[in-house]
Amino acid sequence: MKLCSTSLQGTGFRFTFWKLVFLVVLAAGLYATFIRFTQGLGASTHLSDQFPWGIWISFDVLCGVMLAAGGFTLTATVHIFNLERMHSIIRPTILTAFLGYILVCVALMYDLGKPYNIWHPLVMRNPHSVMFEVAYCVMLYTTVLALEFSPIVLERFNRQKPLKFVRSILIPLVILGVILSTLHQSSLGTLYLIMPEKLHPFWYSPLLPVFFFLSAIAVGLAMTIFESSQSAKHFGVQLELPVLQELGRVLVVVLWLYAILRFEDLAHRGVLPLTVRPGYEMYMFWLELMLALILPLILLSQHKVRTSPAGLYWSAVLVVLGFVTNRMNVSITGLEGSAGARYFPKWSELAVTGMIVAAGFALFGLAVKYLPIFPAEQALEAEVEPSIALLDAEAVLENAGD
Repeated sequence: MKLCSTSLQGTGFRFTFWKLVFLVVLAAGLYATFIRFTQGLGASTHLSDQFPWGIWISFDVLCGVMLAAGGFTLTATVHIFNLERMHSIIRPTILTAFLGYILVCVALMYDLGKPYNIWHPLVMRNPHSVMFEVAYCVMLYTTVLALEFSPIVLERFNRQKPLKFVRSILIPLVILGVILSTLHQSSLGTLYLIMPEKLHPFWYSPLLPVFFFLSAIAVGLAMTIFESSQSAKHFGVQLELPVLQELGRVLVVVLWLYAILRFEDLAHRGVLPLTVRPGYEMYMFWLELMLALILPLILLSQHKVRTSPAGLYWSAVLVVLGFVTNRMNVSITGLEGSAGARYFPKWSELAVTGMIVAAGFALFGLAVKYLPIFPAEQALEAEVEPSIALLDAEAVLENAGD
């Protein structure tokens, strides 16, 4: 719902409430960026030697990579198994993944003490380091996503020869992308295996790499449902309900697999008694389970919910929120007890994160307007209103505010 709208005669530009919000978020983020790169991490964050990883890692990187997981989940399913009926949601999924990984790299630059040394893994190789493996997989997979996304740009500018070449190597690219994604999605969980004495028993487990990988698949499916629903609402694309119903059925299977493994792991490690012992960690643990598993499984187990657009949409929203909570619990909540301190991000950390998220919405809106992201035959008659380039994501920002 538009809360404010002012037209500028002769320019075709409409100034709305959500464009104002975007400008405020952008200004705050740029000011926080100035503080970060002129005064350092100490002046711009609440990080310390006891708590060196905050929201820029837990949300911007760990959650950002997970939210972009639809790029390998859906792309592999459609191209490798040649599911023609699902091709219509491949391009927006690749766009989301590509933007997600680019913004993850941007966020990482803020967290690194010396961001100008980010190129060091290219020449200073340490194959025994999990972080080295993650760095290489992210770099390579971002390259793969750029190549997978390139046909959209090449079509827009009618570059037939390079377009033909990229299409000829598309299947090998998809397979390579699946391999790289599998490696680094699980390796993000492996990072926390080195701290069994620091991470709370709710979240430390030898199965952390498996949990991270399964949660990425679940969120990839949920983000595809969420994205398709919002695209139908805001960008004039018909909702392909049979396709989304299939994704919903697969999502149920993945969630049950994750739930069973999680319960057996807690039981095997003797952690189940802690689930009824009141405390900060227990409350956050149950919040995570309610959002990620219990409520979505209750909803999706009902045929009426699983076959309706609204039911699928809200189930997907719960799954995304639940696993975002899980990643935040692993990287922040689970470490606060051993650190002896509660971490809450400084305003400048929140401002940078907000700017990065807003930039993702804006770039998605620009891509939808100027590139053939959605099939032409699915477009409705409604036009996306013209506006200044960086502010063209009004529809997506409006939904985020709702």
